[in-house]
Amino acid sequence: MKKTLIYIIVAAVLVGLAAYKIAGNKEKQTKEVTEVAKQVDKINVNVVTVKRENIDTDYSANGTFLPKQEMEQSSEIAGRIVSVLVKEGSRVSAGQTLAIIKKDAIEVDVSQAQNNLQNAIIDNQRYENAFKTGGVTKQQVDNSRLQLKNAQAALRAQGVRVNDTSIRAGISGMINKKMIEPGTVVSVGSSMFEIVNINSLKLSVLVDESQIGKIQLGQEVPIKVNVLPEDSFSGRITFIAPKSDASLNFPVEIEVQNRGNLKAGMYATAIFKTNNGAETQNMLTVPAEAFVNGVSSGQLFIVQNGTAKLITVTIGKVYGDKVQVLSGLNGGEQVITSGQINLDNGSKINIIK
Repeated sequence: MKKTLIYIIVAAVLVGLAAYKIAGNKEKQTKEVTEVAKQVDKINVNVVTVKRENIDTDYSANGTFLPKQEMEQSSEIAGRIVSVLVKEGSRVSAGQTLAIIKKDAIEVDVSQAQNNLQNAIIDNQRYENAFKTGGVTKQQVDNSRLQLKNAQAALRAQGVRVNDTSIRAGISGMINKKMIEPGTVVSVGSSMFEIVNINSLKLSVLVDESQIGKIQLGQEVPIKVNVLPEDSFSGRITFIAPKSDASLNFPVEIEVQNRGNLKAGMYATAIFKTNNGAETQNMLTVPAEAFVNGVSSGQLFIVQNGTAKLITVTIGKVYGDKVQVLSGLNGGEQVITSGQINLDNGSKINIIK
């Protein structure tokens, strides 16, 4: 009997402990659910603190260097190359002889043209003398004069052909490519040499339409060359296209004097100075992404006592992804930069760290 009573008491204690534990767990779960419910009511957002800063508004554009002049020297007559006087890498001056085409057959034609001219001179003299005595008609004299002019023109034409057997450089520069060797047979228009002038180079870049109005012809532009990071270069704007391409970019060319270490085809960056510096110092800015329905609306949310407050500010200039604020903010406010689509004025928020 006594043992049974002990069992009953132990069982009662265990039941009591179990009931107490269940009640405690229920209270803990209730608190957790309440806390989660509070968090669900809040909208997650990212924020930035408004501050004053100096804005770098220099505009950069990438491009490649092009020769100021380049040409493919071609043959003006057909024939066989008998000698090549330059090699790839040779510096040449305009008018310098680069190669010679065989001219034996042309010289034979020159001799024939000279003989024809001599005969035309003799015939014309005879007709001129006969005309003075009435021995020939005016028409016969005119024909002899015409024959003389034709013979003179034919000799000059052969002289041009002889001159064309010497292939002369059309521009000063460097032989970049040689396409012929002695013995090569060329036809009229055959490419023989590629000549490039890199005493000065053109840096060709594309400038966005938002920046094109801030640059002008003759403006000095600092240039950075990727493969020559220790050297500094500058050039002068010589061309601004009057029409943009399909992407609303304007081709711009910058002439750079070559100190000897630049090559055509090198990749470089032009840095356009688009302001005087004073107007972009110590200005109040916010990210462009903070604005509701675009920057032009001037509306954004700030954090106020754990809620989102919608305000309207007066904006100034836009500098890339930063927007100048003229009034409406003093600095130090927390501006919401993401999650605005889910916000209303007064919405509870949870700031994501």
